[in-house]
Amino acid sequence: MLREVTVKIGLERIDMQEGITVEALLDSSATGLVMSSEFAKKQGFKLKKLERPMQMRNVDGSFNKERLIENTVEVNIYYKRHIERTEIDVIGGQKWMVILGMPWLARHNSEIDWRTGEVKMMRCPEECGKQWRPVQGKSGWEKQKEEEAKEEAERKREEKDKRKK
Repeated sequence: MLREVTVKIGLERIDMQEGITVEALLDSSATGLVMSSEFAKKQGFKLKKLERPMQMRNVDGSFNKERLIENTVEVNIYYKRHIERTEIDVIGGQKWMVILGMPWLARHNSEIDWRTGEVKMMRCPEECGKQWRPVQGKSGWEKQKEEEAKEEAERKREEKDKRKK
């Protein structure tokens, strides 16, 4: 049975150095990184207008005639001990607030257990910041760090319980 794999990521607005935590979909069929325009506006991300709008393709490879990619946003993405600055395409009508597609998956070559949803960032390129770099006053990042510590403790406890059996 196929399942959707999501990860909690931190997104930092570059222009204001403010961050939020969001559930992002990992989608190996998506050809880019995508943010919902409704989400971008609600969160106050600074939109960067593209010189030329880009057409978006549907899952079947045909061009989507209703939606063009006209804007991007520049963000820092935080996940576990990973950090990177990137641009994300902004389009309307998305079910997910953020989708991390094949370019992100291929770049980081993450180890993904599609059955359990566990994602390990074990093979990131060197330029990815592997140190946690909280910025003072970013309660969202601190909250994410605490959640990750709890998840890691839970994983270790489960491994220990399995060894006992």
